[in-house]
Amino acid sequence: MKRALPVLVLSIAGLVPVWLYEPSPATTSSSTASTTTTSSSGSSGSSSTVVIGPSLTTEKGDVQVEVTFAGSKISSVRMLKQPNHPQTTAAVPVLIKETLAAQSADIDTVSGATITSGAYKKSLQAAIDARG
Repeated sequence: MKRALPVLVLSIAGLVPVWLYEPSPATTSSSTASTTTTSSSGSSGSSSTVVIGPSLTTEKGDVQVEVTFAGSKISSVRMLKQPNHPQTTAAVPVLIKETLAAQSADIDTVSGATITSGAYKKSLQAAIDARG
């Protein structure tokens, strides 16, 4: 009987957070991808296409990428919007490096920046799709 009361109190204390838990809101897209084509003034006459992916709102902050294509290859990726968070700041160079190596949005998620990585990949894929 002496143990029953503490067990009951601890059980209730453990269940309260479960009852109060609310899942985070879903990631939403607030704009569509846009495309701009520019010609380089070099002797090769090649052109580059800049595509801006949609801005995605996450619980950590907005995420939006800008992708530059040289011909059919991704030549650079730049974050236009990113959460102001230490894990995100550390993850962005890794995400960009993997994107340039893979030449697609099929890249690994960066540990510690899972939410930002997911939004980055969605915005990147939308930009790639918008380029056609």
